[in-house]
Amino acid sequence: MDRTFSAAPLPYGLVHWLILGGILAAAVLFALAIRKADERRLLRLLFIFGLCMLVAEAWKQWFVIRYIYCGTRSMWFFPWQLCSMAMYCSAIAPFLRGKAQDAVLVFLCTFSVIGAVFALLFPEDMMRPQILLFLHSFLYHAVMLLEGLIAFRVLRKRGKARFFPALLLYLCMAVVAEIVNVASHLIVRDIHYEANMFYITPFYPSTQPVFDAIAKHAGIAVEIVVYLGVIALGVFGLFLLEFRLHRKKTA
Repeated sequence: MDRTFSAAPLPYGLVHWLILGGILAAAVLFALAIRKADERRLLRLLFIFGLCMLVAEAWKQWFVIRYIYCGTRSMWFFPWQLCSMAMYCSAIAPFLRGKAQDAVLVFLCTFSVIGAVFALLFPEDMMRPQILLFLHSFLYHAVMLLEGLIAFRVLRKRGKARFFPALLLYLCMAVVAEIVNVASHLIVRDIHYEANMFYITPFYPSTQPVFDAIAKHAGIAVEIVVYLGVIALGVFGLFLLEFRLHRKKTA
């Protein structure tokens, strides 16, 4: 169960590029396969993906407690990162109605897609020596992309999509993430084992380029606001490409 690579794959190495190519090919084939699917079938498929992700997350939590934590108190793998939101949203989306469902679907085809793409392109935290954990990470983010395609297809069939409700959902999720970060700091008190959900912990400056400089010169609070804002702005750009610009072109 805890078998490891003799040498862990490296970002932008052959294994990484092969995985990216396979995921891209699978996404294209999947998009073609669901072109004529009706909304009911798409939502059912979305729920199945979400359920599979929840089961896989339960397995991951068991795995890291047994083979990674090894009895050490840690909240690093707490399931409330931006990418974690996909499994919750996709599992509940079919049971929502009206504006609530629309917000979740927009979130899945924008925020989740951006999260998956960046995780796959910058996979340092996923390049783990444990083979099963490595595979889990890449499969999980691949499924996120497929869920985004499903959500996009449903919204396109409806002919409507609003960004603001999805933005509010994102901000609410970020607030919960910060609560988890504060609670884990009070409980664990070790930067190596504390939660850093959404990478916005208020106790340590960001380690990401540019944002670390913002934290250094303007403070962590400003860095967090800028970080969340940059994500939202980038996602809004994707939203425009997916819906508004396509609508103008069609018109």
